[in-house]
Amino acid sequence: MQISTLIGSAIVAAVAVIVWFVMKIRFVDQRVVEAKRKVEEIQEAAQQDAERLKKEKLVEAKDEIFTWRSEAEKELHEGRRKFNQWERQLSRQEDNLQSKEQEILRNEKDSNRRLTKLQHRERKLAEGERSLEETRADQIRRLEAVAGMTADEAKNALIQSIKEQALGDAAMLAKRIEEEARETAAREARKVLAQAIQRCAAEYVVETTVSVVDLPSDDMKGRIIGREGRNIRALEQATGIDLIVDDTPEAVILSGFDPLRREIARLSIERLIKDGRIHPSRIEEVVSKVKKEMKDTALQEGEQVALELGIHGIHSDLLLLVGKLKYRSSYGQNVLSHSREVAYLAGIMAREIGADVAVCKRGGLLHDVGKAVDRDMEGTHLQLGVKLARKYKESPEVIHAMEAHHFDVEFRTVEAVLVQAADATSAARPGARREVLESYVKRLEQLEEMATSFSGVSKAFALQAGREVRIIVESSKVSDEQAFWLTKDITKKIENELQYPGQIKVTLIREMRVVDYAK
Repeated sequence: MQISTLIGSAIVAAVAVIVWFVMKIRFVDQRVVEAKRKVEEIQEAAQQDAERLKKEKLVEAKDEIFTWRSEAEKELHEGRRKFNQWERQLSRQEDNLQSKEQEILRNEKDSNRRLTKLQHRERKLAEGERSLEETRADQIRRLEAVAGMTADEAKNALIQSIKEQALGDAAMLAKRIEEEARETAAREARKVLAQAIQRCAAEYVVETTVSVVDLPSDDMKGRIIGREGRNIRALEQATGIDLIVDDTPEAVILSGFDPLRREIARLSIERLIKDGRIHPSRIEEVVSKVKKEMKDTALQEGEQVALELGIHGIHSDLLLLVGKLKYRSSYGQNVLSHSREVAYLAGIMAREIGADVAVCKRGGLLHDVGKAVDRDMEGTHLQLGVKLARKYKESPEVIHAMEAHHFDVEFRTVEAVLVQAADATSAARPGARREVLESYVKRLEQLEEMATSFSGVSKAFALQAGREVRIIVESSKVSDEQAFWLTKDITKKIENELQYPGQIKVTLIREMRVVDYAK
């Protein structure tokens, strides 16, 4: 029973397996059939897409071919049009060349005809010239026979006559022009100088070699002298000025050649009197302070003068020296006032004649700046001033105007002449300078006598207010070499025997002059 059951179960199981296998085979077959169908559908769709793409590409290719063909036809048409245009231009140029060639041929024929005519005329002219030359030679022979001289002699006589007449006329004309120019120049110069002087109203501060300090009482003299004179010695040592305490009531006299030092001493004494403390240490302190203040005051004076004259760009050290000129005098004339006036006069004259006003004003203001240091440094005020101007980068025109204002160098510019004229005008104005007449005349006489005392000197003249002596020697007695050494000897004698301010220029002239008279 159990075995039959097992066999039945096995049969059932085998049948089930067979049925499952058969069903699996049918399912697989069905999937294969469906897959084949899908493959066929895909192949059909792919074939359709390929056909569609093929058609589209064909259409695009046809369109591009059409486009290329159209552009090619257009370019071909344009090329043909340009070719036709060039062909027409070449045709026109060819026509023009042919017409020009024909014209050239015609001109060549005309030129040949004219050349033939010119050659014919040239032969006629040559024949005419030969005929005229023969006639002229015949006439010259006849004239020579009548006049009794050759043609060359007659020509030379005529040329000499015309030359003499031309020289006479030229001399008369030159003389007349020179006289007119001299009269006009003198008149214009007088006019410019007169206008400049009229428009200048300068005041002068007359400086001397002494200053007076007023005292509140005579008792103050004893305090200034101090115990055993120590205060007055301290003042003199600190300021470099001599103090004269005499019987003059309520006054102390300061004596010294340097106005700047005298001014420092005067201000120091006035401050000491006002302060009341007068002893050597206080004196040194006050004098040192006043010296610093005087430096600032001098700089302010220089800046103020430059501002009044409208001059800009001067170095501050140079302005300080200009301000110091306030405390310097020359022949009683304040140098700063003189420099201001020279700058003003030179500027006025420059404006009148159209010269450089700025250069004239600058040169006029600085022309005597060397006098601010000539007592402390070796050299004349002119040399020192030029050196300072070069140091502080003044222009060559200004430096030339400075160095030429005493005729030491030859004038190269109009501005230099104007500065010299303004300097002479300022110094020569009545009342501008002061000097004892007797000593001035005596010094000039001594100067001329010293020059004429040498052998070979015929004349001597003191010029430029005694700043130059001009000596004329006899050329027959003094040679060129002797003239050189004679100048040295005269200069040495003046230096050793004569007292004078500044410098004296010695000019020796030796010349051969021949005079004759036509009667």
